[in-house]
Amino acid sequence: MAFILFGVDSSSKFQISKHMKSYRKELWFNTSRRRELINITSEIQREIDSSGIKEGLVLVNAMHITASVFINDDESGLHQDFEKWLEGLAPEKPYSQYKHNTYEDNADAHLKRTVMGREVVVALTEGKLDFGPWERIFYGEFDGMRRKGVLIKIIGE
Repeated sequence: MAFILFGVDSSSKFQISKHMKSYRKELWFNTSRRRELINITSEIQREIDSSGIKEGLVLVNAMHITASVFINDDESGLHQDFEKWLEGLAPEKPYSQYKHNTYEDNADAHLKRTVMGREVVVALTEGKLDFGPWERIFYGEFDGMRRKGVLIKIIGE
């Protein structure tokens, strides 16, 4: 098998391995409020440590259509800005404004999840999340007070 690499500088590493491993874990949440942002970075790192995988990728995704996983800064003012901005984009009430709310009252949560995203994929280098200085992984709950899960899938070596 031949590979042609374009734009690779001397600091780049390219390696093919037949020793790829995978690791799967679910985290479960039951929030006390309808909407909540939870920093789950330390839980993700704990699972990376448990996996024994040092180089690869980490996928973290919400397993429910009214929850989100995203990366941003862990700063309370920013979290308040998210709440205000998302509520402006997709206000919870009046429930009657949404066609989806015939049998449910969570159309706004579906829309908020769409904006904030379903998952993140992060590089794993030397057993650590390969982040910028302020990046953290968050679970965003938009229709809480019931049990919902997040999938962690780690692949690499």
